[in-house]
Amino acid sequence: MDRPVHRIEVITNGPDETFALAKRLGQLIDSKTTIALSGDLGAGKTVFVQGLADGLDVPEGCYVTSPTYTIVNEYPARIPLFHIDLYRISSSDELESAGIHEILDGKGVIAVEWAERAGTDVLPADIAVSITIMDDTRRNIAFFFYGPQAQYLIQGLDPDNKNDIHMEQ
Repeated sequence: MDRPVHRIEVITNGPDETFALAKRLGQLIDSKTTIALSGDLGAGKTVFVQGLADGLDVPEGCYVTSPTYTIVNEYPARIPLFHIDLYRISSSDELESAGIHEILDGKGVIAVEWAERAGTDVLPADIAVSITIMDDTRRNIAFFFYGPQAQYLIQGLDPDNKNDIHMEQ
C-alpha cells in the first residue's frame, strides 16, 4: 500500500481480553470501515468480530457466528456489520457470486476473516488485523491502520500509550 501505515501491537491474555479490545474498536468506528482479519485456525478471529459487533451495538439477540458456510452474515447495528469468511473461497468467481463487491461498495463495517484469500487489490482494507497465537490463551494482535482515522483509532485503543506503536512509511 502506498499510504502511511500506523501499527499497534497488543498482547491479550484470553478470549475476554480479545473481545474487549475489539469491542473498544467497534465503539470508536463511526463510518464505513473495512477490516481484514488474518490468523491461524483458532487464533480468535471470530471472537474479535464478536467484540467488534458488541462495540457497534449489534442487538443482544443477534448471535455472531463465523459465516464459514454462508460466506456472509449481516447484522443490524449503529453502522451495519457485514461479517465475511473467505476460508472456503477458492476463486474470484466465488467472491463475485457471494456479492463481496456490492458489500464493499456499500456502507457499513466489513470484517473479513481469511482476507488474504481475496488479495489487497480486491479487498483494500482500512484496518488489517493479524492475530498470532502465542500459547493456549495469549494472542499477539497487530493492527495496521491505513487512512485518515488512524491516529484517532490508535489513541482510542491505547490512550495511555502502553502498547508497541509504530509509524511506517
